[in-house]
Amino acid sequence: MLTQNTTYYLEMCDPTALRPVAAPAGFRVVRAELPCPELNRFLYTAVGGNWYWLDRLGWNYARWQAYLERPELETWVGYVAGTPAGYVELEWQARAMVEIAYFGLLPAFIGRRLGGALLTAALERAWAMGAERIWVHTCSLDGPAALANYQARGMRIFKTEAASIELPDQPPGPWPGA
Repeated sequence: MLTQNTTYYLEMCDPTALRPVAAPAGFRVVRAELPCPELNRFLYTAVGGNWYWLDRLGWNYARWQAYLERPELETWVGYVAGTPAGYVELEWQARAMVEIAYFGLLPAFIGRRLGGALLTAALERAWAMGAERIWVHTCSLDGPAALANYQARGMRIFKTEAASIELPDQPPGPWPGA
């Protein structure tokens, strides 16, 4: 199906712009310090399955491993009662920039006020990494609260692009191919 997609590029260039949200009781964010393709692929498909995250579905184990072993990449996982609720990938880039490469919650945890807390933790970590600029892109195909969450934490749109893209009739869901 051909659909119109709008991509929003957001940034934060000053740590004082951050409008943090306190983590709800029982929510904690932990770094996945060991590269683990199974974990990241699970998070990628579980979070992005309903939002047409398609670009990594064809990656094999070796490609996931090579991606995750890069020292400029960090994966952080949000947990509720020991259960993964969401994740964020932070990627250090040239000129003291950190990209929020992937961010989101598993479907069962959407609407429980965890997205703001996870994004707060991600932004705080990016500043602690030495970032002078943090950026992310989201689009009209992502979760309906994504753009508002980024803006509520203090990120500002610096570019918008619209394009027609070809997509499957339905998103792949959390178990693509099953």
